[in-house]
Amino acid sequence: MGIKRKNKLTAEFNMSSMTDMIFLLLIFFMITSTVVTPNAIKVMLPQSAQQTSAKPLSRVTIDKNLRYYVAYDREKEKRVNFDDIVPFLQKCYAQNNEMYVALYADETIPYAEVVKLLDIANQNHFKMILVTRPH
Repeated sequence: MGIKRKNKLTAEFNMSSMTDMIFLLLIFFMITSTVVTPNAIKVMLPQSAQQTSAKPLSRVTIDKNLRYYVAYDREKEKRVNFDDIVPFLQKCYAQNNEMYVALYADETIPYAEVVKLLDIANQNHFKMILVTRPH
């Protein structure tokens, strides 16, 4: 006499937990990508052992060809003349008087260019951070 099973075994794979994981990873990468502010201007930063933890709101970048770029918060950098930097920073300061200005200066530019921007920050009471790359 043959014994028959009442329950049929079926081999199924449930994809719902896999899609939940993919969805969570997608959300994670979308959120973290908005936090990162990429520096589109290629500058070789000088090295430093000490790094700061202050979060700058505005950026001034000087590339190796002495071209100036500015950006506020998460905006894309735009090229400006040197004379346009002060009005730009004053406008940013009017929006947030606790802002830090991050200075991205290529390590090959003359030191005098960095000092000019430090003088601007000192005259206008801006808090400026010199951005470096770690050792």
